[in-house]
Parts: sequence; structure tokens; C-alpha cells
Amino acid sequence: MLYLKKNVFAPAFLAQATFDAYGKDDTDAAADAAKIFGGGCGTALPLFADDKTNTFLPWFPARTVADARALARRFIAEEAKGVAVHRAICLAGEPIGYIHADCGESHDLGYALRRDLWGRGFATEAGLAFIDALKRIGFPFVTATHDVNNPASGAVMKKLGFSYRYSYREQWQPKNISVVFRMYQLDFDGSAETYRGYWDKYPEHWEEKIDG
Repeated sequence: MLYLKKNVFAPAFLAQATFDAYGKDDTDAAADAAKIFGGGCGTALPLFADDKTNTFLPWFPARTVADARALARRFIAEEAKGVAVHRAICLAGEPIGYIHADCGESHDLGYALRRDLWGRGFATEAGLAFIDALKRIGFPFVTATHDVNNPASGAVMKKLGFSYRYSYREQWQPKNISVVFRMYQLDFDGSAETYRGYWDKYPEHWEEKIDG
């Protein structure tokens, strides 16, 4: 888990979880998730259930504790199989969000934060610590995408050091809506080429002139 200071205006990490290498069965991740989503996932339900928070996430908002538990179990299973690295973001011991990165070719990074804590720098703080850990376990780069209708996410990517590479249109599932995404990338050693997976997969793609 990633822990933040109580002082939301001067956030800093007090501790961070151990990040295991690809493919390793991380039993601590299951224990972490049990704490994060303890009480039958009740503590995480407000995050998973908020419509606005979940607007730009690739699943539908949870409507029940069972829905939240199913998503938590998905995170645990992906962690155990080495599919992705998942961590919770906690403030004063309370889960306020999560952050994860795919272990496949895209190394795609994503996150969500409780809506009442937006705009206080927590996403940037969590992202910086998480990216540092990914670098240490051997990720050569990370990518991140954001819906063009969610420019705040793009602003976070820039603060984390990502640079814009290209845009593409996708019929986004499971919500089955047409979305234009902007793809950003952060290279760790300067040798990584731009990840072209989305460019090659989706025929409608282009490069924009993005400030910053």
C-alpha cells in the first residue's frame, strides 16, 4: 500500500509496499487487498460506486458491495498471475484510491482517486512513488492514456514526466462508446521506442500538437 501524510496540502509518503518482480506470486498483495477492502469491501465501495470517478474507467460503477468485492478480486488475481501490479493509495490508514500498471507490452499505468480529494496532489504523489518502484523492478518505460474529455488526467501525466506521443479513436469496452484517447509515455533509460500498439490496432490515429 502507498501511504500519504495526514496533511493533504503537503503530501509525502511515509511508506510504500514491496514491489515484486514479474510473475512472482505475491501473497502480500492478497493480504494488502484484504486490509484495503476490509469489511466486505465496504470501505472501498464509495470509490468504486461514484459515477463521476468511474466515468473514465474501463468498468461500470459498483452498485453493491458484491460488485466492489468482484473488482477487488480481479485486482488480486491479476497481481498473483503477474498480469499487473496493483497498489492502494491510503491516507491516514484509509483507502482513498488505487494505482496499477500492466506487465504486458504496453506497461499501461492507471489510477483512480476518491472525488473529494481531487486537486490536492495525491495522484501526482502516488504516481511518482509508484513509477520509481516500477523502474526499480525493471520496467523499461510506462505508458498512460486519457480520454480527451478528461484533460485533468493529462495534466497529471505531464507532472509525472510523461510526454505526449499520439492520439487514437477506440470503441471502448465494456461501455461500448467511441472515445478519443491521447497516449503518453515515460522512458526510464532513454532507449525505449514509442509504444505503437494502439497506433497499429486502431485505424483512426493521428498526432496532435500538444502544449507542454
